[in-house]
Amino acid sequence: MALTVRQQASYWGIAAAILFALLWGLGNVILPFLVGGALAYFLDPVADRLERMGLSRVVATATISALALLIFVLLALLIVPMLVRQLVQLVNAAPAIFGELQGFLSANFPSIMDQESVLRETLASIGKTIQARGGELASGLLSSALSVINAVVFIVVVPVVAFYLLLDWDKMVGRIDALLPRDHAETVRTIARDIDRVLAGFVRGQVSVCLILGTFYSVTLMLAGLDFGLIVGAIAGLITFIPYVGALIGGALAIGLAFFQFWGDWLQIALIAGIFAVGQFLEGNIVTPKLVGNSVGLHPVWLLFALSAFGTLFGFAGMLVAVPVAAALGVLARFAISQYLGSRLYRGLSGSDEI
Repeated sequence: MALTVRQQASYWGIAAAILFALLWGLGNVILPFLVGGALAYFLDPVADRLERMGLSRVVATATISALALLIFVLLALLIVPMLVRQLVQLVNAAPAIFGELQGFLSANFPSIMDQESVLRETLASIGKTIQARGGELASGLLSSALSVINAVVFIVVVPVVAFYLLLDWDKMVGRIDALLPRDHAETVRTIARDIDRVLAGFVRGQVSVCLILGTFYSVTLMLAGLDFGLIVGAIAGLITFIPYVGALIGGALAIGLAFFQFWGDWLQIALIAGIFAVGQFLEGNIVTPKLVGNSVGLHPVWLLFALSAFGTLFGFAGMLVAVPVAAALGVLARFAISQYLGSRLYRGLSGSDEI
């Protein structure tokens, strides 16, 4: 006899409680395994494509792992140190930048920039705060992360976990499918496919968009001669998943720095603004439609809430599971709504053949 709805809800609720308890108590311990699993999920379509080209799963996984290791080494040796250095330099330059802004406003708008002006005091305070707090953040970001997890274990465990999960991904999916309750197997598969489509649209699609646009902004801004171009492009690419916000914040920061660096050279300033205009065109017309397409993504507000909530409750490990949990809850909510719309509770007698 099939379990009642109340019994099923109890069992699934217990399973969810156990999962959250494990995240709460073992967050830092399971962090390398979560990262390795995320990498395996991200790279599984690549391995499947290599298999269709004639490679075995072992050779495909080894090829992907070698390329990933090469990219990681290049990032660790070249990109990350440059990002950290530019971030520290940008933070230290904040007082001078706001001082220049003060001088410009004082020369052109003296009435709002007198000695007792609130705007004048606010600008000075912002510059000093960024230097004081931002410097602490920039210098302590890496050390605080290393104090939470053992860096050596993390660097060793993540590639190993990712390799073996990627190697056995299809087998694991098959075994999980075999364990599904037979009465609800097809419903669970449908919901799982919807969750996978949402995650593919965001994780595989939107993260790729962020990487492509971040690389585009960073490279073009540096080629245009903008100081701190690498860090500005990285910031713009990082928050591209929020529609328009990435371009607005990155564009405002880049154009503001361009005014500070190239004041009077309007062609150079226009070039910086044009880079973000081109980036928006590429994102809206080529990159996002190609990589994300029409898949159902995660609403930015819902995603930000999930990241904030899970990050606060479970730390960095919580932030990693926030996206799949948010996707799952969104799909389950849509499934529940569709069930409700087809139920007698919603339709009542008017939706039936009864008089």
